[in-house]
Amino acid sequence: MSSVIAATRFSVLDRSRTREGGTNAQALRDTVRLARELEGLCYHRFWVSEHHGVPGVAGSAPTVLAAAVASATDTIRVGTGGVMLPNHQPLVVAEQFGVLESLFPGRIDMGLGRSVGFTDGVRRALGRGKDDADDFAVQLEELLGWFRGTSPTGVHARPAEGLTVPPFVLAMGEGAAIAARAGLPMVIGDLRNRDRMRRGIDHYRAHFRPSPWAREPYVVISGTVAVAATPEEARRLLIPEAWAMAYSRTHGTFPPLPPAERVEGLAMTEKERGFYEGGLAGHIAGTEEQVAHELETVLKETAAQEVLVTTSTYDREALLDSYRRLATIASG
Repeated sequence: MSSVIAATRFSVLDRSRTREGGTNAQALRDTVRLARELEGLCYHRFWVSEHHGVPGVAGSAPTVLAAAVASATDTIRVGTGGVMLPNHQPLVVAEQFGVLESLFPGRIDMGLGRSVGFTDGVRRALGRGKDDADDFAVQLEELLGWFRGTSPTGVHARPAEGLTVPPFVLAMGEGAAIAARAGLPMVIGDLRNRDRMRRGIDHYRAHFRPSPWAREPYVVISGTVAVAATPEEARRLLIPEAWAMAYSRTHGTFPPLPPAERVEGLAMTEKERGFYEGGLAGHIAGTEEQVAHELETVLKETAAQEVLVTTSTYDREALLDSYRRLATIASG
């Protein structure tokens, strides 16, 4: 096995994607079940996401779902990828993670993002605007202050104060600079735009300031990785999500995942076909040998310490098989 792969941690973000003909409840239970399976495969972390008003995603309350995942597992680290800080008061976020860390000590991660909602309607419902993302750095500083007991308000976050919950910044756009200034680990994607990803990583490492949370830069690269017995089977894993992305770009709403065979039989407009083909391109997908080669290349290019895999597909058994094959690559 490649020494660079052997030195790398592998983790998973599951978005609790709903499937055509399925329910939100099934999607959430699938997430918890997947976490149990991946713990048995020795993955390092299991994270869940935050989306609001999206038909294709059941995970709207990541700290609640993280509690369910942590209670169903024993050793794998559990966290969020991420809590979108502009949507919340930092005190409340600190309290929620304080409760999680108190219940599951030493296993909780606090992944934080700066998105403010998928549509204007969702942003209005949350009482937020697009510009609220610009306050992320200030909110982040306030949030970390609640754990360290440095709030100028005289209020104390219970039970967060005095606890150590590792924070991570999801670096999209300004995120790399913010993570560097705050001295926090950074999660950056996606694997389809390697040049942009490398620029973000280089900026982060060059401007990193050591902090009480991290003495050195820590880079997690994220994206889709699909492993199967043949390249064709691996590509089929990508089809449902590629179509959902294409649909969202052309219809304005992100749908449940369709079966690959239904997508293959669809007549698409030229615009839809363009987005769809674009959604299939650039991911790490193939047989074990092909994926190992591609992973080694990207890890050498980025010197990342960890890979956060974000694969979504309709066929949950095929998804689990992909993660089993990836675990084999990671363990040699």
